[in-house]
Amino acid sequence: MPPTGSPDTRLIVLRGNSGSGKSTTAAALRTLYGRGLAVVGQDNLRRDILRVRDRPGSPHVGLIDQTARYCLDQGCHVVVEGIMYAGWHAEMLMSLVADHRGTSRMYYFDVPFEETLVRHATKPRLDHVGEKELREWWAQTDLLPGGVEEILGPRPSAEEHARQILGAVGLEPRGGHGARG
Repeated sequence: MPPTGSPDTRLIVLRGNSGSGKSTTAAALRTLYGRGLAVVGQDNLRRDILRVRDRPGSPHVGLIDQTARYCLDQGCHVVVEGIMYAGWHAEMLMSLVADHRGTSRMYYFDVPFEETLVRHATKPRLDHVGEKELREWWAQTDLLPGGVEEILGPRPSAEEHARQILGAVGLEPRGGHGARG
């Protein structure tokens, strides 16, 4: 694939089990940084846009890649977030990071299963997902090859994780969405 983004764009990848804090941290990053930061969510593209299952060869993998590249090429900083099992997302993620001209950082949220159950209970979409499904999806420390991810634990808070990540990629919190959202 051709290079993507520019030396000024930032690419942040957040991976981990359901209920580990990825989406909450992505939302905190957007709140702290404001406009110019795109969140490319696996659940949105896979479940809402394509309505496909998370399996090897699923078309959502390519859509995540294309969406992130498009946003980077438009000058946006990009947060790619989702469970994104290493077995069928590693090649795409590693290629995306390798092709990105700017600063890229990858994070894996390593949170105990019991903590993810507590967090999951606070989510609004509880009607079809319970402990049984969470156990089926659970992948113990599903790291990408080569030690490319920084591991984040259940503490500190999502906002503190977001501040740490912004600092690591060289972005200053500037906050807000502006008067018109």
